[in-house]
Amino acid sequence: MTDALPTPSPELTERLRLIQWLAVGSLIGLIVLGLAWELWLAPIRPGGSWLALKVLPLCIPLAGFLKNRMYTYRWVSLMVWLYFAEGVTRAVSDRAPSSYLAMVEVVLCVMLFVACAMHVRLRVGAR
Repeated sequence: MTDALPTPSPELTERLRLIQWLAVGSLIGLIVLGLAWELWLAPIRPGGSWLALKVLPLCIPLAGFLKNRMYTYRWVSLMVWLYFAEGVTRAVSDRAPSSYLAMVEVVLCVMLFVACAMHVRLRVGAR
């Protein structure tokens, strides 16, 4: 009896790759949006603000996503709700264009969460 994990089917491997790129794309989208929002598009103060540093924690999981690490998908699916809460709060409290950017942040957060949840579910189910 061997303890080796079964080899995933090519179809499952392709689905996981697509989900991985959805996660990477939405994460990069959140990083770019956060920087552009706080530095150029609708900063709290003219000329940009230190609030742009909020994207630094988003840079950490990028390597884990690219290396396809399951643990990264799990903890990012929890961390993304902080950015979701910020997006919802600013969508209802800020004026345009900041409120529109916040709505885009909410959509990107949902995409990232769904990608993480699907990835974990598929990989755990493949065992």
